[in-house]
Amino acid sequence: MIKIGIKFDQPGVGFKKSGTYVGFDVDVARYIAQELGYSEDQIEWKEAPSKQREAMLQNGDVDMILASYSITDARKRAVSFAGPYLVAGQDLMVRSDDHSISGPEDLNGKRLCSVTGSTSAVVVKEKFANEVQLMQQPGYAECATALFSGIVDAVTTDDIILAGLAAASRGRLRVIGKPFTTEYYGVGIKKGDTAFATRINNAIRSMINDGSWKRAIEDNTRGTDYMPNPEFNPPSPTEGEQHE
Repeated sequence: MIKIGIKFDQPGVGFKKSGTYVGFDVDVARYIAQELGYSEDQIEWKEAPSKQREAMLQNGDVDMILASYSITDARKRAVSFAGPYLVAGQDLMVRSDDHSISGPEDLNGKRLCSVTGSTSAVVVKEKFANEVQLMQQPGYAECATALFSGIVDAVTTDDIILAGLAAASRGRLRVIGKPFTTEYYGVGIKKGDTAFATRINNAIRSMINDGSWKRAIEDNTRGTDYMPNPEFNPPSPTEGEQHE
């Protein structure tokens, strides 16, 4: 068995849907597991909430985590990463009929939703629009609902997550498509396991080379114009292979 941590509440990325698991992170995780020699029924999926990811790896609750988990120096003090398997970027989602917002600098006097504990809205306020009004919700689905109903004017988080939400909105929401940060999504593993990182990176390379990576992006963001930033994608996974 291999135990894999994913998000259960991010449509298009990691989502629990009536007993099955779907999303881009899930597709990448399945592919890696297969390359490591595990069949579908040998995978045990576990929910990996943002605040618990490091502890889950340190305690051995999971073997690896694919949960929109950005590689950062702070996190690398506690865990190691393989990857990246995607370079996402922070973006904005708005109502499809709202053309008053074309980037973060247009948010002065507007209401912006992000998820509790996320730093993405703060980035917008500090760097682009200091007059923006911030609203927090417990999850992305709640932010999307607030956007539908006009309580907020935009939602911010990583573009792939927004694309998943937009894909589920039946055309009512759209992603601006101008990412203003870079988020290197890695596979979280136990600290220092360079051999495991190398095997995971080889699997990600195979997935990119055989076309499965591109297919997984398309399948999970269907009905949106989402394209991973071509300047950085597909990525070159070399993280974690040697002591840095």
